[in-house]
Amino acid sequence: MILGAVYFYHLTRNPADVTLISLMGKARAQGWRVLVRGADPQRLDWLDQKLWLAGGDESFLPHGIAGSPHDADQPILLTGGADNANKATCIMSIDGAELVPDEINGCERACILFDGHDEGAVQHARVQWKALTDSGCAAQYWSEEGGRWEKKAEKATD
Repeated sequence: MILGAVYFYHLTRNPADVTLISLMGKARAQGWRVLVRGADPQRLDWLDQKLWLAGGDESFLPHGIAGSPHDADQPILLTGGADNANKATCIMSIDGAELVPDEINGCERACILFDGHDEGAVQHARVQWKALTDSGCAAQYWSEEGGRWEKKAEKATD
């Protein structure tokens, strides 16, 4: 059994799509399949369009939106559901989408991106941190407020 960790990304400089695209590229470079879970279908459609337009041939991130017969084949799958149809080893949450301890512990990495300018999103991330670490998940908290990403807190597994 893999015991992954959840990384919290407190966004204060770049919007979620910029950071998400960067993280997805790094995850793919590791050979990981990625699941991006969102809470709003329109936002996932918007992200899908951003991914089609981002970069050039070298930085293209092959992906799809959940609900097609080819979900299992997608290296990156955007979904609003709780299933892991593409057997992702890296799960990313945006817009407050929930992650549960079993899926975090069963993957290489989980990432929760939250808007540091939205007090509701910050409070929700705090609740997620507490719930997930209380459940035994390893966690790291990263902030970009100083101009570059810095690890501000870490909680190891029990």
